[in-house]
Amino acid sequence: MRKPLVTALLALVIAGAGAAPTATAAPAAAHAPTAASAPTTASARDTTTTPARDTAPTLHAVDYAGTVALSNCSGSVVRLPASADSDPALVLTNGHCLETGFPEPGEVIVDQASSRSFTLLNSAGSGVATLRASKVAYSTMTDTDVTLYQLTRTYAQIRSSYGISALPLDDSHPVAGTAIKVVSGYWKRIYTCAIDGFAYRLKEGGWTWKDSVRYTSACDTIGGTSGSPVIDTATGKVVAVNNTGNEDGGRCTVNNPCEVDANGTVTVRKGINYAEETYGIPACFGAGNKLNLNASGCTLPKP
Repeated sequence: MRKPLVTALLALVIAGAGAAPTATAAPAAAHAPTAASAPTTASARDTTTTPARDTAPTLHAVDYAGTVALSNCSGSVVRLPASADSDPALVLTNGHCLETGFPEPGEVIVDQASSRSFTLLNSAGSGVATLRASKVAYSTMTDTDVTLYQLTRTYAQIRSSYGISALPLDDSHPVAGTAIKVVSGYWKRIYTCAIDGFAYRLKEGGWTWKDSVRYTSACDTIGGTSGSPVIDTATGKVVAVNNTGNEDGGRCTVNNPCEVDANGTVTVRKGINYAEETYGIPACFGAGNKLNLNASGCTLPKP
């Protein structure tokens, strides 16, 4: 969950990387808030190979349109493959970005009242509107690190008012070697790298995540980037949500996640950052963007 925002801001000022966003600065995180960090889930996949693609795909223009800034994190307005224009829009961010604090290991939160606000950005990274949640549809730091807020406005209303469409959520498992961009609405900063591989399990403090995405080193994300959409540059679809990184070379501690393979072997990759896959989310939502954790194919943890 990375270092506190205060530390991240100091680092950016020293490096000349930019100023803090206009949104209220928050207590938390370099990838996550200041409290203990959370790890995300990873499925049993190769943790070392990085297959290259035979042909270079046409790149999809990736900018800030549809991303949002939270008080302490980043996020995005996302649309599921089966969502309708008239459905209430959803905002995707991390479980550890939840305004009420980190969910405990094993804890799953559904349909919790919320009036949290989000600054909606246009393609240039300028704030064009304040969106508001009606509830937390789903939040957990178990197996994955995700919060989904339901908004008070529909996709059609947002597009009609501000000319901004939601980012489509991919329902296919991401592929190693894929070119990606991590788009932080909090810092108004875009990181460019590739998917290096996948961690069977990623452990951080008391949390464990499955089948986590591991970036190549170019995506050196910092505090406040937690919850940023990870976008496949060939399709423009969201394939994961940015969440943590190993800062100091520590082993499986807060802000120092470790990888654990199917045989229990632990690998520490200092300076490497991670995201949680999102392809399993669409199967857990039905008509009207209503959460249904009992739906066929839904594998998200239940309360």
